[in-house]
Amino acid sequence: MNVSTGGRLRGRATVAALVCAIALIPGPSYAAPNDPGPRNDSSIERIRTELDGLYRQAEVATEAYDAANDRATKQTKRLASLQTELARAEGRVDDLHDLLGAAARTQYRGGFLASTGVQLLLGDHADQALNEASQTRQAMQGIANASEAQKSARAELGRRTDAAAKELRDLKRTRADKAGAKKEIEKKIAEAERIESGLEEKDTRKLAQLEKQRADASKSKWPGSGSGGGSGDGTKVSGAAGKAVGFAMAQIGKPYVWGAVGPSSYDCSGLTSAAWAAAGHPIPRTSQAQWQGLTRVSLASARPGDLIIYYDATHVGMYIGGGQVVHAPRPGRTITTAPAASMPILGVVRPGV
Repeated sequence: MNVSTGGRLRGRATVAALVCAIALIPGPSYAAPNDPGPRNDSSIERIRTELDGLYRQAEVATEAYDAANDRATKQTKRLASLQTELARAEGRVDDLHDLLGAAARTQYRGGFLASTGVQLLLGDHADQALNEASQTRQAMQGIANASEAQKSARAELGRRTDAAAKELRDLKRTRADKAGAKKEIEKKIAEAERIESGLEEKDTRKLAQLEKQRADASKSKWPGSGSGGGSGDGTKVSGAAGKAVGFAMAQIGKPYVWGAVGPSSYDCSGLTSAAWAAAGHPIPRTSQAQWQGLTRVSLASARPGDLIIYYDATHVGMYIGGGQVVHAPRPGRTITTAPAASMPILGVVRPGV
């Protein structure tokens, strides 16, 4: 996931070089996981920053893949619906063609085509096409008109179906590209985890202390924190929002997994979308779609159940009150609570309205 201005990575080229950068930090900085050299607070902070950057990039890649997959899935369903509709249209055209032939043969023999029989074949089109006509000539004209209308409809459906099929092919290519990008980021994550696991115990404790210090500092950034109340006063909420919060809180301790939507694991937007679906109000799958598609509210008016959107809409957590969110942080971590202002906030959206 991208970070805000001031903490944002320096571009894709930087991402590819992050692990190398960790190994090449000069002087007293951290040089390598197993380097016995001295480490000060600055070098450990830099390690934490580099690792966080990798994880943010990983979430960006994950959300991009999830969005591409969601669009391809929806397009697949749309194409199937168009193909079914086209098949029906083709059947109606064939029926009308057969009926027109029968009417021509009847006229040739000098007979009449009963309007009741035509109605049975034309179904809903009988009233408009034949107007209860009983004479063969009138019947044939009505059938011919209906047949031409159906041919036009079939041709239009054919064009729409072809366009939908092409769009699906394009979406599948995009999804494949996003999947490839995600795999590259996964390699970086594996290296980040190797670096983190190679830290000495005292360094690991120092990293944990740094994270706690950041969390404590971020609490004061939440609206109303100075007065001990405001919108983040921890008041319980009922209704759909209460169900969504209850569902999300029940997932605490479950692991973050790429693209997961439960029940045993989740990614950030997988958790929020599953929670609101469980509350009876389905919402878009990805954090960017949630930001774009849900009702936006002010930060000061945030209430439990609202979604806090972070960075460039590449991370999301659910507000639970008291200035806290529940969220799926990143690979290697489990669903947990955190100060709502511990990450750069883009805005707040409210499902179910």
